[in-house]
Amino acid sequence: MPGYFEEIEIGQVVSLGAAVLAPAAMGAFINAFAPDWDIGRGAPDAMIYAVWDRLDRQAAALWPENKRVAVDALRWARNPPPGELVKGRMTIMGKDQVGAAKGIVIEQHDLIDESGRLVFSCLTRNLYACIPPP
Repeated sequence: MPGYFEEIEIGQVVSLGAAVLAPAAMGAFINAFAPDWDIGRGAPDAMIYAVWDRLDRQAAALWPENKRVAVDALRWARNPPPGELVKGRMTIMGKDQVGAAKGIVIEQHDLIDESGRLVFSCLTRNLYACIPPP
């Protein structure tokens, strides 16, 4: 992914990687955070959010993103079963420069299951650094 604000293009799609919803991890998450959840219903919504957040943070670790300012329009479409592979992707929806050193980028994030079905989506707004002057 181009990292500086000026290098980011509207419509650009970036892979956020993939994660397996390991049965042991799902069981541990349910025991710790959703004890009334039946694992037969698939991954709890909070776990799906946590998986997306981890994929996003790992992918963005080297980007010159200054700060996430919002996560909006969260949508859970399905609860994948234990063992399912989910893939993350981010699509640049818009951008607006807010000063000489930074700009806001609006991003659509999706988690997709092995069959290509939507699992989770949200919109984020992030501050990105501009290319430093020479």
